[in-house]
Amino acid sequence: MITGSFTALVTPFKDDAVDYEGLGNLVDFQIKNGITGILAVGTTGESPVLTWDEHNKVIENVANKTKEKRICIAGAGSNNTDETLAATKHAVEAGVDAVLLVDPYYNGPSSLEIRREYIGPVAKAFPETLIIPYVIPGRTGTQLLAEDIALLHKKFKNVDTVKEATGDIENMRHTRACCGPDFTILSGDDGMTCEMMTDPQIKAAGVISVVSNIAPGAVAEMVSLLKEGNREEAEKLISALEPLFGLVTIKTMEKTPYGEAVCRARNPLGIKTLMSILGMPSGGCRRPLGKMTKKGLEKVIQAARKIQSDNPEIFKPIADFFNVDIDARLKNPSSWEGLCYKEY
Repeated sequence: MITGSFTALVTPFKDDAVDYEGLGNLVDFQIKNGITGILAVGTTGESPVLTWDEHNKVIENVANKTKEKRICIAGAGSNNTDETLAATKHAVEAGVDAVLLVDPYYNGPSSLEIRREYIGPVAKAFPETLIIPYVIPGRTGTQLLAEDIALLHKKFKNVDTVKEATGDIENMRHTRACCGPDFTILSGDDGMTCEMMTDPQIKAAGVISVVSNIAPGAVAEMVSLLKEGNREEAEKLISALEPLFGLVTIKTMEKTPYGEAVCRARNPLGIKTLMSILGMPSGGCRRPLGKMTKKGLEKVIQAARKIQSDNPEIFKPIADFFNVDIDARLKNPSSWEGLCYKEY
């Protein structure tokens, strides 16, 4: 059973190539600050824009770094089952502990088809490896339903965990009811982790987190406190982390010659922008993701300044590990030069 705090690790770039030295530093930072495990090349790791060679090499690097130290989960999902089988084979050979399979995006199989033609074949082919379905309909346009998760769990002993990012509390409760008390539900939404772990009809066992890229120690402590039932102390940490939760998706209204337009900077753009500002390996996102708008960048900076003002202990591990002056970087515009579009 996999429980605890896991980081959906970003993939750093340098001159649009994967920054493997930076990747290693990020893994070391996570390990030093007490995270339970690391997810390599999930969607936060920009799996859609990596070549399969890059994808596999990132997994190899993270698996080697975490071996006998932390749990390693590899993102191996796609909208092509044969590709997923090949990616899972590579990940297993690289020594990972589990693979994460996002619901097949765009081609939109039914839940029945996801179970029979996607998760099921992978679980059957790799019976000794934990297979974790990742349910996030807001990104994929399809959804593995609780009933089919339960059927998978009943048939395959290596399907005993789900990453739940539907944002739907009733769906989470239904998953628990269908799958039973021994099944593991992990939060896929930082802002909902507390509710998911404390709801007696959900009983989530941890989180696969985005914000732990920046605050692994705080996220790990939050999850530990919630597992102990110490909600009061956990909520103090949640309050301190709240500005980061708002950076997973940053929504702004932008003026155009034709009226106002909504702009949504989606994960991992906001988090990687902040990592760059703070002096961590990041390197921005690969196209078609690009940069923040000026308004979006202002929200990132405001959130970081609030944390540094009210709860500087959140960023202190970054300052110590990467040898950076957080206050100076949040005051000096050169720290965020080039991180936003000059105009809409």
